[in-house]
Amino acid sequence: MKKITTVFSIILMLTVPFEKASAQYYFYDNNYYDTPLTFEVGGSVGFMNCLTDIGGNKGIGKKFVKDLNLGKTKIAGSIYLSAMYQYMFAVRLEATFGTVSADDKVLEKVKETTFGRYDRNLNFTSKITDFMLGLEIHPLYIINSKKEEWTPPSFSPYLLGGVGFFSFKPQTKIGGRTVDLQPLSTEGQGFAEYPDRKPYKLNQINFPLGAGVKYELNSSLNIRAEFVYRVLNTDYLDDVSREYIDPTLYANYFTGAKLTNALLLNDRKYELDPTNLSKNGDQRGNPDNNDAFFSFSLKIGYTFGREKIR
Repeated sequence: MKKITTVFSIILMLTVPFEKASAQYYFYDNNYYDTPLTFEVGGSVGFMNCLTDIGGNKGIGKKFVKDLNLGKTKIAGSIYLSAMYQYMFAVRLEATFGTVSADDKVLEKVKETTFGRYDRNLNFTSKITDFMLGLEIHPLYIINSKKEEWTPPSFSPYLLGGVGFFSFKPQTKIGGRTVDLQPLSTEGQGFAEYPDRKPYKLNQINFPLGAGVKYELNSSLNIRAEFVYRVLNTDYLDDVSREYIDPTLYANYFTGAKLTNALLLNDRKYELDPTNLSKNGDQRGNPDNNDAFFSFSLKIGYTFGREKIR
């Protein structure tokens, strides 16, 4: 723990202007006083959801909340460690674990308005492991930092941004079996006939953006409510992005169970209507919009680094 907190101290000194504190102010219970740098360790429980090509709501698929399906929200959790400078800035390292999923079947009641998205009949589920290095910015403390007579409030709204590294693995079920989708090249990824479609990586960078509010319960504990939206560099969180390919090509690359799975899962319209067959080049997804996932969490943190008054 000592080595980790030392690393965080170095990061803060490189990212914020470290000035000698003009004075140390006492915490509200008069038992501890604050030093310029404090540390926090904690965890959270909350919810995770995603915005992808699959599922959505009536009409044409759109960006952001228009196609959000709250019914697909899953439980998520995290653990974190942060270092805070004078309550204005904090560097945080956090690991978040959750699950995302989507299903075209949610469109059944409005299928006549969805321009074939319901008939596409695709679905996916993926576990998410996300590591974030983020910077918290607390505006109330920045604005009032130069005031000599200002009593810090017990709560502090803040903004959050940074960089993340996450892993995912889109899967689906067929015949009671769980099948990994990425190895099946459902849109011809890696095939010579589609040189512009490279296999997507299951470990990628993302860019988290968020906001929250922190409330001090006492000199050691605080709680937070926080929303974080991850901007992704991939449109394949759900294994859907481009057009359907010629299914006869799979026999050139796969054999056995892998060939069978690819033929069954690249186009699942037949499960609803055996006569509804896709043609090479028909729209399967929308490559113009990358996927995203996000989380809302309730956090509890333990602060250390304050010095007790003797």
